[in-house]
Amino acid sequence: MRKRTSNKTLLIGGVAALVILGAGGLYLAMGRSDPPAAEGAAAEGEASHAEEEGGHAEGEAEAPEGFVALSAAQAQAANLVVVGVGRGGGAETRLSGRVEPMIDARAAVAASVGGRVERVLVAPGQSVRIGQPLASLVSGDAATFRADADAAAAQSEVARQAYQRNSNLADQGVVARQEVEASRAQLLSAEAAARAARARSSAAGSPNAAGRLSVNSPIAGVVTSVQVGPGGFVPQGGVIAEVTNPARVELVFNAPPHLAALVRAGSTLRVSSPAGDFDAVVTGVAAGAGAESGATVIRARPTGATLPPAGSAVTGAIVTGEAAGGLTVPTEAIQTVDGASVVFIQVPNGFQLRPVLVGRQAGGRTEILRGLDGSERVAGTNAFLLKAELAKGEAEHGH
Repeated sequence: MRKRTSNKTLLIGGVAALVILGAGGLYLAMGRSDPPAAEGAAAEGEASHAEEEGGHAEGEAEAPEGFVALSAAQAQAANLVVVGVGRGGGAETRLSGRVEPMIDARAAVAASVGGRVERVLVAPGQSVRIGQPLASLVSGDAATFRADADAAAAQSEVARQAYQRNSNLADQGVVARQEVEASRAQLLSAEAAARAARARSSAAGSPNAAGRLSVNSPIAGVVTSVQVGPGGFVPQGGVIAEVTNPARVELVFNAPPHLAALVRAGSTLRVSSPAGDFDAVVTGVAAGAGAESGATVIRARPTGATLPPAGSAVTGAIVTGEAAGGLTVPTEAIQTVDGASVVFIQVPNGFQLRPVLVGRQAGGRTEILRGLDGSERVAGTNAFLLKAELAKGEAEHGH
């Protein structure tokens, strides 16, 4: 009886054997709740995958969407130019023009008095500086001007001495004060005559006592032609030589008459020439200066660029009707991503994509209607490299 009870107790408190059909086949669970080895491995794999997804999500949170990591050294190596947001906006007008010598870049050097050409000191193609002699003349008229100047100077000296003598005698009570005043008036008249004589002599080329004088170049440049030869006679006003400064050139555009009221000195132009594109600044606007058409003439000079030779044809684009509160960026800064216009704004350690609403385009710049406040610095030249880098990163993430 005791033995049966003991066996019953053992059966109740012993190990119960169950046959369970699992995914991996039949296995025997001896009263344990532990999963089989295959299922445990699967569970560990799922847990590891979940951890990887979690870590990947954390990595994505660290880099915001549209961010391109780029150091300053990498940006410089890629020739990536960062520019500020400009102010303006308006309509673009295309102009045709040419490169012309400035008004002070060409000189026809003439003789101020008639005379015989004694020597010619330059030849065509020779470079000259300001004040350099071009030819030497001998002139009877010039000799007369010099003699008149010397005589007037002598008369002035005589009048000065007479005034000083009368002034001393008047202090001693020898002569009347009226004589002193009269001698002073004669001194002033003599000094005025001497100044006039010296001015005539200087205008004649400051000849010496023999009437020999030099004709000098008023500008620096290159002698383009010589009109006289040794031994010849040149009349007063006759051209001795022509000098041109090839570096003194400017842009001249013919514009519609209505632009005279819209364009001001200081306005910017985008110019296209055989030598390339460059920016220019308006230096003057002359309404109706066109000889035949009455068109407005706009003169401009380049900013940081060398103009092609005089006579070269150029075209210009000028923006008129500018809005004071408008924002603009270089047109090359605008990129298209997923069908939307964007710019890349410089941020610490890289660039951040920013969607924008664009407006009119003129003079190589594009108006920004919404998306910027004007304080940003955006990628300009080679901004497409950031777009390519962003697309590359998205492709790698998708893979």
